[in-house]
Amino acid sequence: MTRDPRFDILFEPIKIGPVTAKNRFFQVPHCNGMGHAMPQAHAAMREVKAEGGWGVICTEECEIHPSGDVSPYVEARLWDDHDIPALRLMCEKVHAHGALAGIELTHNGPTASNLYSREVLLAPSHQPSKYGYPAQARAMDKRDIAEYRRWHRNAALRAKSAGFDLIYVYAAHDLSLAMHFLQKRRNQRTDEYGGALENRVRLLREVLEDTRDAVGDSCGVVLRFATEELLGDGGVTLTEAKEIVHMLADLPDLWDVNIAAWYNDSVPSRFAREGAQEPFIDWVKKVTTKPVVGVGRFTSPDTMVSQIRRGILDMIGAARPSIADPFLPKKIEEGRIDDIRECIGCNICVSGDNTVTPIRCTQNPTMGEEWRKGWHPERIAPKKSEAKVLIVGAGPTGLEAARALGQRGYEVHLAEGSTELGGRVSRESRLPGLAEWARVRDWRVGQIKTMPNVHVYLGSGMAAKDVLEFGADHVLLATGCHWRRDGFGRSNGMGIKGFQHAAIYTPDDVMDGVLPDGPVVVFDDDYFYYASTIADKLCGAGRAVYYVTPDDSIASWSANTLDYRHIQARMHALGVEQIVASNITEFSGDRVLLEHVWSHKCSQLPCSSVVTITARLPQDALYQELLALQPQWSGAGIQSVQCAGDALAPGLIAHAVYAGHRYARELDEAPTGDVPFRRHLHTQFTY
Repeated sequence: MTRDPRFDILFEPIKIGPVTAKNRFFQVPHCNGMGHAMPQAHAAMREVKAEGGWGVICTEECEIHPSGDVSPYVEARLWDDHDIPALRLMCEKVHAHGALAGIELTHNGPTASNLYSREVLLAPSHQPSKYGYPAQARAMDKRDIAEYRRWHRNAALRAKSAGFDLIYVYAAHDLSLAMHFLQKRRNQRTDEYGGALENRVRLLREVLEDTRDAVGDSCGVVLRFATEELLGDGGVTLTEAKEIVHMLADLPDLWDVNIAAWYNDSVPSRFAREGAQEPFIDWVKKVTTKPVVGVGRFTSPDTMVSQIRRGILDMIGAARPSIADPFLPKKIEEGRIDDIRECIGCNICVSGDNTVTPIRCTQNPTMGEEWRKGWHPERIAPKKSEAKVLIVGAGPTGLEAARALGQRGYEVHLAEGSTELGGRVSRESRLPGLAEWARVRDWRVGQIKTMPNVHVYLGSGMAAKDVLEFGADHVLLATGCHWRRDGFGRSNGMGIKGFQHAAIYTPDDVMDGVLPDGPVVVFDDDYFYYASTIADKLCGAGRAVYYVTPDDSIASWSANTLDYRHIQARMHALGVEQIVASNITEFSGDRVLLEHVWSHKCSQLPCSSVVTITARLPQDALYQELLALQPQWSGAGIQSVQCAGDALAPGLIAHAVYAGHRYARELDEAPTGDVPFRRHLHTQFTY
C-alpha cells in the first residue's frame, strides 16, 4: 500500500536549530515508571517508537540535581557523569532508526520530594512542599539561583555528551523551578526575580540563554511551556502567557506548548476529545518564527494535517497515542490507516507513573514489555504447530487472543454466545463519556476480519459437551464476569443485609438498559470509574442520585488516571449528592441504613433503589465443568484448557487484553520458569 498524498505534509523534515527531524511526528516527553531504575527497559521502549517512525523521541522529565529528587517516582536522572551511560543507551537505540533524541531537563523545586536525597527543597519563596513529607521549601537566594543555573548548564552538557539532539528547558505542568518563578502564587520575591512579569520571566530567559550557550552549536534548545493553568491570577494565565511568548519568541529553537497541570494536559477521553488544547495554543505560531509542537491525543491523520495546514502546529506532539501505537507514523506512511491502534484515552498509562510501576497500556499489551519479555507491538513468533485453537468468549481477552494467535498463523475458532463482539468493552463503551473505549473492540475486530485462519461464530453459546466435540487441540475460556448483587466487597466481607431485594441493581442491569426508579443510591465500594459513569447515566435518565461510598472521597483510585478532579466536577454539575466515609449496613426496601466509617454513627437515607458496585464474580462455570471432565480431554484430542481474563480474575480491561495476548504468545512455547521476565539485577557490589 502507498501513502495517501493528503498526508505527505506529515513527512516533511523540520529544522530545529542545528538539527533536523525527518518528519513532523514528535513523541513529547512522558513518564513511564522505568527511568533511571530500569535503563535497558526504558531504552527498548523508546527504540520501538523510533522504529515505528517517530521523528523525535524524548525522555520523561530528567532530574538535574539531588535537590530536585522526585522519589518515589522513577524518572530520568542526570545528577552527574555516572548517569550518562544509561541515557546514552537510549540515544543509541533511537538514533539507530534515524530519529532525534530529546531530553527534558528539570529541577522540580517545591514539587520535588527529596525523599531519597534528603536535601532541603528549593523554591522562589518560602512555601510548603507539594509531595513527600509535610515539610517546606526554603526561598532561594542569589547564590542558589546561580547554582541552579550551573546545574542546568552542566546537565545540558552531559546530555550532549550522552548523544541527545534536543535539550529541553522545562516550564510546564507546575513541575519545574523555571515555571515556579513565573507563578504569582509561588513567587513572592521583591528582587529582580519577582513582582513584575518581566522579572518573573528573568530566570527562564537566563536558563534558555545558558542552554543555548552551552550546547546550542549542535543541539536544538526546546522550551516546554504551559500557556494556562486554569487557576486564575495565581497561576500562569493565557493573558500572561501571550506576553511571555512575545518576550521569548525566538530564543528557543522550538516551542512545546500545552496546558497545566498534568490533569488538565492529559485529560481522559471521557472529559476531552482529540485536539482539545487548540484554544490554548493556537496563537503561539503567530508570535514566533520558530516551529511549534503541541499535543491533543491526536490519532487521526486528517486532524493532524488540519493542525498543520491551519497554522496551529508545525509538529504533531503525542505521548498517549505513541504508547497505544508506537508504529502510528509508519502506518500512515505505508497507507495502513485502518491498522492504527488508536489511543482510547483511559489513562492506564498514566497510572503506571502514579503507582510507581512500569508503564502499561489497555490498547497495546506489549507496552513496557519490550525488553522485559521481548515483546514487539508488530511482530510475534510464528506458530510452532498445526494446532487448532477454540476460544470461548469474544470480549477483550478472547478478541486479543484470537487476533494474536491469528497473526502467529494458528487456526482459530472464536465462539461468542451473544450476538455482539466485544463483551464488557461494548457494554461499558455505551456509558456516558466512554465511547472511545470501543476502539479496543473495533481495532481487534478489524484485524481479525483480514485473517482467513480466524473464524468467528456469533450467537454460539457452548456447553462442555460442545467443547469436547469441537475437535480443538487447545481451548481458551474467556467467558468474562458479572457484578455481585449481594454487597460483598472491600468493606463488607459478609455481604449486606437486604441486598436480596428486587430493588437492588448492578452495573450489568444498567448496561442492559434496566434503570432503577429514583431516588437511587449508587453504592461505590470499587473506587474507580464505574460508579460515576452509572451515576451520570442515571442522572441523564432523570433520576435523583446519591453517591455513597465507604471511602473518604468518591472514585479515589481514579486519581491515578487523572480522572478524579474531572469526576468531581461532573458529579457536582449533575447535582449528585456525595455521602462519603459511609457504609451501607442494610436496605429495607425504601431506605438504606448508613454507618459512618469513623464515628460509627448511624443514619437513614430514604431511597427507592440501590445500584451496588462492590465486586465481581468470574463466569467460570464452563471451565469448572471441563475440569471435572479432564479424563475425557485426551479422547477428544484436547491438549490444554485454560481460563483467562475476567473469567479467571476480574480486573481492568487492560488486564483482560494482556491476558489474551499473553496466552497467544505463550502457546506451544517452552516454559520460562518461575520468573517469566527479565529484571535489572545488581550483580556488582562495592563495600
